[in-house]
Amino acid sequence: MKLSVCIATYNGALFVIRQLDSVVKQLNVTDQLIVVDDGSTDNTVELIKQKYGDRIEVHVNEHNLGVIKSFEKAISLAKGDILFLCDQDDIWEDDKVEKVVKAFSEQDAWLVVHDAYVVDGNLEIINPSWNRYNGNNVNQGIIGNVLKNGFTGALMAFKKELVPAILPVPSTIEMHDQWIALVCLKEKRKIVYIGEPLLKYVRHGSNVTGMKKRPFSAKLKGRIGTVTAIVRYERQL
Repeated sequence: MKLSVCIATYNGALFVIRQLDSVVKQLNVTDQLIVVDDGSTDNTVELIKQKYGDRIEVHVNEHNLGVIKSFEKAISLAKGDILFLCDQDDIWEDDKVEKVVKAFSEQDAWLVVHDAYVVDGNLEIINPSWNRYNGNNVNQGIIGNVLKNGFTGALMAFKKELVPAILPVPSTIEMHDQWIALVCLKEKRKIVYIGEPLLKYVRHGSNVTGMKKRPFSAKLKGRIGTVTAIVRYERQL
């Protein structure tokens, strides 16, 4: 079984090597690690190439595309049987890959989601459960997931067979992780939740996602866009 790890980077020089070190040691030499850099203005790309050379595939966007399109690009380049999504500034626990892969093989999963420790920039634990801390509920179904996205991309892995149904991510969708979960729900494919934390989810104030509160108008527009994408979606698997 071949794995692909998909990472989107942007000005992550302070964190990305620490994260990659926690990932690479859990992979086989045949596994794939893809970085899509969204036009970093720091030395993120140079650091990755200096440390890992050809071990990591690095693709630099000609123009800033944003986090959704960067992950979409990484997913489109993935060749593995299972795809892991990965943020640039977190830290994987040493048994993350082993336990996620086991869930796929033993529970016939199509999508696996786990929990995470919430830590600050000094890696001190803020909360032992990101899903409780953020009010995530992976069992809430399609309507619940439209009202409140219960899935976090950095905690997700999915089978390659989902990719044709996921891509391209509709322009009206709010986040790629929400869309992946919604597609899996629409296709009635099995989602497995691992209740233990398999990652240190770093909240340091400069994260690309998960930090800013949006005004109600923006939330309403996002939910309308999500509903539009769901209505237009036709089962493909």
